[in-house]
Amino acid sequence: MFNKIKIEPHIKDLPEKPGVYIMKDARGNIIYVGKAVILKRRVTQYFRNSPKPEKVQAMVDNVDDFEYVVTLTEADALVLEATLIKKHMPRYNILLKDDKGQGTYIRMDMKEKYPNVEITRRIRKDGAKYFGPYGGGLSAKAILRVIKTVYGVRTCAGKKFAKRECLDWHIGLCLAPCTERTTESEYRKAVKGVAEFLNGHTAQAEAVITEKMRKAAEAEDYERAIELRDLLTVLGRLDERTLADLSIKDADFFAYVTDGIRSAVSVMPVRGNKLFPNGNYPSADASLGADALTSFLMQYYGEHPVPSEIYVNLEDVDAEVLSRCLSDIKGGMVRVKVPQRGQKRDLIKTAEENARECIEKTADRELRLREQTFGACEMLCKRLGLKNARRIECYDISHISGTDKVASGVCFIDGSKAASEYRRYKIKTVEGNDDFHCMAEVLTRRLERAAQGDAKFAELPDLIVIDGGKGQLHAAYKVMKEAGFDIPMVGLAKREEEIFTTTSPEAVILSRDSAALKLLQRVRDEAHRFAITYHRNTRMKRIGTELTKIPGVGEKKSKLLLKAYGSVARIKELPLEALESTAGMDKPTALAVYRYFHGED
Repeated sequence: MFNKIKIEPHIKDLPEKPGVYIMKDARGNIIYVGKAVILKRRVTQYFRNSPKPEKVQAMVDNVDDFEYVVTLTEADALVLEATLIKKHMPRYNILLKDDKGQGTYIRMDMKEKYPNVEITRRIRKDGAKYFGPYGGGLSAKAILRVIKTVYGVRTCAGKKFAKRECLDWHIGLCLAPCTERTTESEYRKAVKGVAEFLNGHTAQAEAVITEKMRKAAEAEDYERAIELRDLLTVLGRLDERTLADLSIKDADFFAYVTDGIRSAVSVMPVRGNKLFPNGNYPSADASLGADALTSFLMQYYGEHPVPSEIYVNLEDVDAEVLSRCLSDIKGGMVRVKVPQRGQKRDLIKTAEENARECIEKTADRELRLREQTFGACEMLCKRLGLKNARRIECYDISHISGTDKVASGVCFIDGSKAASEYRRYKIKTVEGNDDFHCMAEVLTRRLERAAQGDAKFAELPDLIVIDGGKGQLHAAYKVMKEAGFDIPMVGLAKREEEIFTTTSPEAVILSRDSAALKLLQRVRDEAHRFAITYHRNTRMKRIGTELTKIPGVGEKKSKLLLKAYGSVARIKELPLEALESTAGMDKPTALAVYRYFHGED
């Protein structure tokens, strides 16, 4: 239930003006951002005792307080809402998380003298042209191979050219403007051809590749002929997406669908009469219909090129405001419409089916994820007799024969990694190879910091997991009790995956496919991984410091030697010839290393 004491006085002060409202939970986290034509009317709707969709009610139940920002116009509110959503990523807003990964784009900067072609996932406002998105069975890498084969436009990065031709020129995949193997006018003609191809005109590319394949077959270069045939297959997939009856070269089709709990937006881009791979964006947003779609469009076009025409499936979308905002982003006229008939309407219907399928897949994924996280925590509580297992911490020690001793402390919250809560420890008081006392030191330091009121250690775990059997568990439990704490603690023995507790002499045996056991294994393995990584970095730093004492050997060359040979002891044994042949080493530095370990002679 929302906090009436805080919220009701604020509602009375709300102005009847356009703006953006920001909902917060009890911890002060922003959980939802929305825009309103009239702030007082919109925000009041959330807190009335009236029936609401489940996803909206779920958000309202978590609201502890809210803020608002007044804007001059509804369009300003729309822009501000998109900015705040991108910045804070609120839990109950629909966000740009494609269910199959964001598509990739092909970028060309026409302002350069010799534009290159490159693949990117991010669109910047840099004046360059972006084509796509590509994905699924039509990858940007495959399209790039076609471009290199047909047009010979360079794919190397940067504006500085090499002094000689690269391999691409020698095998006929680049015009080599770097060494003036082509003129600027010829290269510009090729670039223009690439732009036309990426805008949907594939006839020239098909003709060129077909002819090259024929010549390769006649020359009995069958391997090359097969490569070219594969490129024709790529073009075939592109042609299969041609919409012959659609006289639109540049348009996007959007459909928003919700089942009352979850929602999804599906987008189908059309470029040059060709239908590009669709994107599906699932969410549990707390917006209603048109608001959710409007908010999504503003986010989407912050990262994607804006087409001339946008088609949507909801009649109550404010097309006029959207058109105005998107026209400002594009720098040209953009029309937002709801198609009523024909192929455009069919595309919207297809997008709706894609969105519904996305919701079903999301529900299945959420169910599996819940079983692995929240469900596993609940099962663990039931089997071990715990009150709660929301926060689980696990500690592990790592060293080699008692040297470079370190420890890790990892944290899982609600069955998922909480990386921001991970902690690393250097063992300070223990001599030699003594894991029991190392663990005692780590737990003492962690619990003392909590007792001293250190904010970073203030929240205590509901369960502590120790990597080991009865001996390790009882030693750690004794330390905890001496520190004045009484936190449930278990030990997980690796060999038989037995769970030892402080309340029973017998081990608890869980089924190998138990979600509770798998959760404990994930926690234990993550602590082990984190400890080993920290130990390796500490050890490399120490032995790398010895190497940097050698004249001419800096941090870069010390890492290079350690990566190649593993230890200083091994490097000491190497003959001079081996050091000189190490990749990245020059003869004077190799000689300096050899002399350091063997003397001047």
